[in-house]
Amino acid sequence: MNPQKDTNSELFTLDIGGMTCASCVGRVEKALDKIPGVEAASVNLATEQAKIRIKANSEVKIDDIIALVQKTGYSAKISAHHGIPELAPSKLFWGADGLGRVVLGFALSAPLFLPMFLMPFGIHWSLSPTWQLLLATPVQFFLGWRFYKAGFKSLMSGVGNMDLLVALGTSAAYGLSVYQMIALPHASHELYFEGSVVIICMVMLGKWLEARAKQQTSEAIRALQKLWPEHAKVIERNIVISENSALDQFRDLPLDQVFPKDRILVLPGERIPVDGIILLGNSQVDESLLTGESDPVKKHLGEKVIGGSLNGEGLLVVEAQAVGVESVLSKIISLVEDAQTQKAPIQKLVDQVSAIFVPSVIVIALITGLANWFYLDSASVAILRAVSVLVIACPCALGLATPAAIMAGTGVAARFGILIKDPQVLELAHRLNVVAFDKTGTLTIGKPRLLEIIPFGDSYAVDDILASAAGLQLGSEHPLAKALLDAAKQRGLNPITPTDSKALPGIGISGRPSAGVFLGLSQNLQSVASLEGNSHYSAILAKAQACFDAGQTVSVLMNQENPSSPIAIIAFGDELKDNAQEAVTSLQHLHIRAVMLSGDNLAAANRVAKTIGIQEVFAQIMPSSKAEIIRQLQSKDDERQFVAMVGDGVNDAPALATADVGMAMSTGTDVAMQAAGITLMRGDPTLVANAIDISKRTWRKIQQNLFWAFIFNATGIPLAALGYLSPMLAGSAMALSSFCVLSNALLLKRWRPVH
Repeated sequence: MNPQKDTNSELFTLDIGGMTCASCVGRVEKALDKIPGVEAASVNLATEQAKIRIKANSEVKIDDIIALVQKTGYSAKISAHHGIPELAPSKLFWGADGLGRVVLGFALSAPLFLPMFLMPFGIHWSLSPTWQLLLATPVQFFLGWRFYKAGFKSLMSGVGNMDLLVALGTSAAYGLSVYQMIALPHASHELYFEGSVVIICMVMLGKWLEARAKQQTSEAIRALQKLWPEHAKVIERNIVISENSALDQFRDLPLDQVFPKDRILVLPGERIPVDGIILLGNSQVDESLLTGESDPVKKHLGEKVIGGSLNGEGLLVVEAQAVGVESVLSKIISLVEDAQTQKAPIQKLVDQVSAIFVPSVIVIALITGLANWFYLDSASVAILRAVSVLVIACPCALGLATPAAIMAGTGVAARFGILIKDPQVLELAHRLNVVAFDKTGTLTIGKPRLLEIIPFGDSYAVDDILASAAGLQLGSEHPLAKALLDAAKQRGLNPITPTDSKALPGIGISGRPSAGVFLGLSQNLQSVASLEGNSHYSAILAKAQACFDAGQTVSVLMNQENPSSPIAIIAFGDELKDNAQEAVTSLQHLHIRAVMLSGDNLAAANRVAKTIGIQEVFAQIMPSSKAEIIRQLQSKDDERQFVAMVGDGVNDAPALATADVGMAMSTGTDVAMQAAGITLMRGDPTLVANAIDISKRTWRKIQQNLFWAFIFNATGIPLAALGYLSPMLAGSAMALSSFCVLSNALLLKRWRPVH
């Protein structure tokens, strides 16, 4: 895998094997941070990966880093792909955490612990000590060897982990049983083989359940990965494309051999392999897994398509623009993966606690053993209670509490078009009380549309006016020209091609439609005064006043023949999105205040705000002032307010970075999306409330998981020390705690957007 580079550093991702708890995470991170040249390192237990940033001019090599991690006691290798690799069935069954080993362990252990369940029914039966030893030994030293191996490595490195606690606890129970068999063969005593083997089996079961749950939490990334077709149908570059030539003359190439400017044939029902522009054909494209939009999107000649989306009923030829790591799909996978491997700030506190947790537990277990031996005068009871403390205190649940919730939450959000890039957002979203919308492109469509044609008199029909005005704009790239041509097309009108057409710099355009009068079309109302016939300027201004009040842009179509006179006012505007009001209402239901930032005059901005239910408006603001307004909102009413900013343009980037939570519409610019902590993959403002909702729910799961993980240890250790939990029950409870934390996080997969 090639490192991702910037001008200052190199970023590597390593797959780390053998980590079992939060202590392992802290141990690997501590080792990585000590390496000269490593700027930063972040290790994630749920993904079993380490992200390492190295200074660009550093002499340290990735092979040296891998060797150091291996010396610490864990396997390490360069990550070959995004996300968590899906476990092969054989590994999931017979691997270190495989179900096959769990089944074998319980099969050998069953004759040892089943007699306990028969005693309440008056059945007192048990195997002879020799048979108990024969069944327990392979579980202890064959199936349980992984705990000895990992525990010994952690001990040698001076940092304990879960494996060390399990190895110490089960060895104590097993050793005590062997001692009593040999030293007191004729004494009446109990053996504790069942305690040691059940602990090992329950821990293995817990690890298998964790492995399964981790696969489910990373489902979102694997679903995105599966959108990549393995091959692309590449048309020879010297072929003149047509439907027939495309079908006959193409090569089926691996996707990594496709380059920009290649022309790709996409048959009906196939996935589009690259980002590009349609050169031939029309179709409907399913982009649901990329943008969360459930309805197929109509695509026509010249429009963009996203790699990974599913082609509908039409044949397409697409010119590749972005392939591989430059494609939208690859960037989405990278964003989701980065979010899942980063740590929320609260996780740093958890890691600090975990670093001293295992040594503290060993000390508590020693104190428990000595105290019970002193007060009860029974070595066997003292050892068993110390074993219970060691086993129940394994910090597995603590290490999984935060990353499991982040993986599940960011994964399900990505499925519905919400990319949470920064886990810190999760800690801030639940505190938001203000959302600031940039009007243009966020609450509105973002490009001018023809809103109204207001004729002067009855001499011309509206359709004739539109056809003539559109004809004057044929070939123009001006945004208002495109709006006129789009409106004519939507109404099924053919623009009337003019003669004597000429551009009037700073004014507009003029020309004579066939068999018509000579027309002049202004770019804006102010330029009318420069057109011939400016004596009508006052009358035009009076008629256009309502358009101005609504914040609309006005052009005027003039009759340039003598006497010069206005024909119609043409009003353009940036229409509100259909669901803008619904987006504001959703925020109000969450008790969040919505405000709007606009460059329009106050009257026009207030009219738009009132339409969608926004009470607070900042009008006539310059783009450079947006960040300052965000700061004002954060300190309003002498009380700290938590503010989210929603925008889509380059000029929104400073405000997005200033806000507590920045949300960028993917319909906007890359600069805005880089500055924001959340990217909304559709230009749908209702996603704002949904993003806040899933962030709040994910944060709630983190809190729940951490609460139960801490409570579990806070109550379990005293109970074990006082003898209320046998080693077997302690092992079962420890495994159950990890499973409960993961299961609670997986409940986030059931989340669905409100709208």
